[in-house]
Amino acid sequence: MAAENANLSSSLEDYLEAIFNLSKESNIARSKDIAKSLGVSRSSVTGALRVLKEKGLANYKPYDYVTLTETGRATAAEIAKKHKILESFFIDLLGIEPNIAQEAACKTEHTLGPEIIEKLLCFIEFVSHSSQNGCDLADQFQKFCKEQMSKSTGKRDSENGAEKSNTSVDN
Repeated sequence: MAAENANLSSSLEDYLEAIFNLSKESNIARSKDIAKSLGVSRSSVTGALRVLKEKGLANYKPYDYVTLTETGRATAAEIAKKHKILESFFIDLLGIEPNIAQEAACKTEHTLGPEIIEKLLCFIEFVSHSSQNGCDLADQFQKFCKEQMSKSTGKRDSENGAEKSNTSVDN
């Protein structure tokens, strides 16, 4: 499956993930729903579906529903799992806003290998376990970041004030 996944462009991974997410309840997806989900034209969807069919990842006939093959479903599930792990890491541990985290997860999921994803998952579980034992590492980290940001903002403000006083000319 990893070899299969390595042969997919980021765009094709996005199509697989969209089909997977759209077909969770009924095991089928419609071309127009895929287009809407990804913000692309229906002709782009048609081209991608043809490639996914050629790769043995999707069952597709023009003007019909789209389904994933067993291999396609397994590959899409891995992509969706990576996305969820990254999104959880960005939101729950780093304190990133959900819409920014969603976009970042979508971009990042295509570049990180399985070893990094597994380590992130392990780290998320570690932090979660620590917080259950009374040590909320995620909260401590977010507080630390706020303090650092405030120090850095204060430093920039004082530097800007110094620049202004150095550049002002008294006539």
